[in-house]
Amino acid sequence: MPTQAFRLTLVLLAAAGLASCQSGASAPPPVAAAVAPVAAPAALPQGAGCGPAIARTQAVVSADVASGDLNKPVGARFGADLDRAAAACAAGRDGEALHLLAAAKSRYGYP
Repeated sequence: MPTQAFRLTLVLLAAAGLASCQSGASAPPPVAAAVAPVAAPAALPQGAGCGPAIARTQAVVSADVASGDLNKPVGARFGADLDRAAAACAAGRDGEALHLLAAAKSRYGYP
């Protein structure tokens, strides 16, 4: 036959268990995180050669900075590297421009 202390312990444990189940009911419902709508991606420059390749990369970098996937100081440094590649491209040095583009993409982890 259970003792009085044993019965009291069982009652207290049952009450504690019920109280823990009820404590969640009084909590406010979880708030859904606001999700900004994703804008349609802008059309990337088409064509072959150094000019469109550099422009495509600049568009991706700009979008990454705007979305916060790339911080602004890194985006600025990447943009400066792309500007050097664009200057070489404009001067007719396609090989140098594509080399500078590949080096910049590699430096910042872009495929």
